[in-house]
Amino acid sequence: MQYKTLSFLFVAVTGILLLVCCGENKTAQQTAATPFFGGYESQEKWGHHLVAVGGCGDCHTPKKMTPMGPVQDSALLLSGHPSVVPIPDIDRKMLESKGMAATQTLTAWVGPWGVSFAANLTPDSTGLLAWTEEQFITAMHEGFSKGIKGNRRILPPMPIEATVNFTNDELKAIFAYLKTIPPIKNVVPQPLPPVAPPPPPPAAAN
Repeated sequence: MQYKTLSFLFVAVTGILLLVCCGENKTAQQTAATPFFGGYESQEKWGHHLVAVGGCGDCHTPKKMTPMGPVQDSALLLSGHPSVVPIPDIDRKMLESKGMAATQTLTAWVGPWGVSFAANLTPDSTGLLAWTEEQFITAMHEGFSKGIKGNRRILPPMPIEATVNFTNDELKAIFAYLKTIPPIKNVVPQPLPPVAPPPPPPAAAN
């Protein structure tokens, strides 16, 4: 009787261990097969979150004036500086020599580098439609225009010093989200060179 009891216990314990091991293996397989989306249910939703917290619309979405001041124009989401909006009649030489100023839409910027215009990030032929994921990562990590090595450097106020800290997975999520927003046809102007010579570098301390 004691032998039968011990045999039963051995079989029961073995069965439990097998079930636990199988369950752990299944959970591990499921985890390995489940993509990482930063806690979001899809890559696109994760990208949407990153674009929002990263403030991409602050420069890339034109503004409209309201009683509370300028707000992002959702009809022009991330479409860059409007091609039909010229920069204001300003003293560029003075601004370029003294600092930086933005235009009325907050999508064009004047500084020692000249005038830069926020890019069209929508999936239109005038935006990111033809871009590859690899180009986007190169642009954000290495600061080359259009993500093509050898192109001019992306100009301020684009914070390349910050975007280099995005992981590849984060940039892939952002790119996936940008491919889902409404395409907007908008040919953003090319940057303008400075009209004043760059300021001299600060004198070295003695």
